[in-house]
Amino acid sequence: MQYRKLGKWGVKVSEVSLGSWLTFGHATDEETAAECIYRAYELGINLFDTANVYAAGRAEEVMGKALKAFRRDSYVLATKVYFPMGDGPNDRGLSRKHIFEQCHASLKRLGTDYIDLYQCHRYDRNTPLEETVRAMGDLIRQGKILYWGVSEWSASQILDAVHLCQQMNIDPPVSNQPHYNMLGREIEKEVLPMCERVGMGNIVFSPLAQGVLTGKYLPGSPPPPDTRAADESSNMFMRWLMSEEVLTKVQKLRPIAERNGLTMAQLALAWCLRQPMVSSVIIGARKVSQIEDNVKASGVQLSPEDLRDIDIALGFAQPEG
Repeated sequence: MQYRKLGKWGVKVSEVSLGSWLTFGHATDEETAAECIYRAYELGINLFDTANVYAAGRAEEVMGKALKAFRRDSYVLATKVYFPMGDGPNDRGLSRKHIFEQCHASLKRLGTDYIDLYQCHRYDRNTPLEETVRAMGDLIRQGKILYWGVSEWSASQILDAVHLCQQMNIDPPVSNQPHYNMLGREIEKEVLPMCERVGMGNIVFSPLAQGVLTGKYLPGSPPPPDTRAADESSNMFMRWLMSEEVLTKVQKLRPIAERNGLTMAQLALAWCLRQPMVSSVIIGARKVSQIEDNVKASGVQLSPEDLRDIDIALGFAQPEG
């Protein structure tokens, strides 16, 4: 496993990290989740990502319980705040009240004294940005969080937060957690350049496009049993990815992976990691074997020819001549 700094900041995270969205506390039983966490740690993963809203807090509980097996200073624990955690008017968003109350709730569920990286899960248009950044700064000064970051914020929102922190003498956000993969490249135009400008790292989620980029879903065939696409409780975010057109394009990546001695999953993760402002790719696993495969993407270098052929296969470029 290789490690990268979180943007310009000193903390180092594994190029491949383990997340818990739609898996721990939901589609994966606690015993299997613990096995995945233990194996990930053994293989060098040191960044574990979750959120208060995942399985209504259950994901944090499962992850916190499993991580008790390891020294607290040997891993980086990340969670998030924003989405509703109740029916009350203050049970959502990025107000000082919601941030503080949810931080304490997450600390309790995770069974820890501090959170390494506390992330604003979305941008809150109903709360002044000043209120949000000051609350994050206060949590840092209290020692309850070490760093704070954002997720799915636009380039302009990120810049506004950084400038406001400078004006208020508050620790700025150190990371962004955007959606990014071979099929979804929206952050390349503005977000990645902005993060480079301000020194923020990116911890990208869905680098395998919900598993579609592993090549296990074939055009014209039903999804295999025991896969996310076959699970009605967790496939709600991948319907458009399962079109015949997308699945046909993905199969064109197979020769590129094979000539490099890679699985298709490893190819997809290495493609994301080619970006210097991507600090880590978050994988989600239902099986230990998936983690064992995915971690091998760390350190893989793709050639300019590989990158060009990937673009051609997926329709982002035309063949020469």
